[in-house]
Amino acid sequence: MKKYNIQNYIRYKEDLKASMPADKEAYSHYTRDELIIKFMPLVENLARKFATSQQASGVLSINDLIQEGNAGLVRAADRLDWDQLMDSDDVEKTLKSFLSKRIKGAIRRAIDINRGDVKIPEHKLNQIRKNPEDNKMVSLFFNSVFSSYDDTNNDDENPVYQIEDNSAPYNIGLMNAYLLGLMREYLTETQYEVLRYSYGLDCDKMSAKNIASKLNMSMDTANVRVSQIKKEAIDKLIANTDPDQVIDYL
Repeated sequence: MKKYNIQNYIRYKEDLKASMPADKEAYSHYTRDELIIKFMPLVENLARKFATSQQASGVLSINDLIQEGNAGLVRAADRLDWDQLMDSDDVEKTLKSFLSKRIKGAIRRAIDINRGDVKIPEHKLNQIRKNPEDNKMVSLFFNSVFSSYDDTNNDDENPVYQIEDNSAPYNIGLMNAYLLGLMREYLTETQYEVLRYSYGLDCDKMSAKNIASKLNMSMDTANVRVSQIKKEAIDKLIANTDPDQVIDYL
């Protein structure tokens, strides 16, 4: 995480130092704003533990991660249950644990939102991250990605897509470029083109018949042949992609 605006970062550190509240006997004596400011150094500490590869392929800088973490800190501070907190045997440990989980969650969601346009469920992403050496996560990754692309074709039939989506838009260029790079490395030219046209990775999506016509295939068996090539291509990606390549992106 070497890329960030030095001047803004220095200004942030100076302002934080000047605003830092004096230590008090009990956390319950802090005002809401004082409590937030006191734990802002915790946000930076947690933000810097995210690997460089988790900066959404360069879209987010360390300042962005700190900002997202601070937003999570504010939301967490507003949700504190002081009656339950004071019943804890170790108030400071319980408080830090509560805040840390929500700070890390806010940062991770920001990374996921800015990574690509495919919405892999967060619990699935966490499952992948916890098993970095498991080859099954490669299968989970590709199946989730391409299933997400397929699901977008059924907007009128699936009631899920009739619900207004207020989440921030994903960056389609990042995910597509990542997928195209893996496809170019491991697939044949025909497999590459079929996946590219089928999911519209850097072009408009095409039907099976249009793909067959584009690639000079038999029109009589277009649907079957294109589906077969798609399956073979995805299976080949799963078989050849190293888990490290997936975990670095996720």
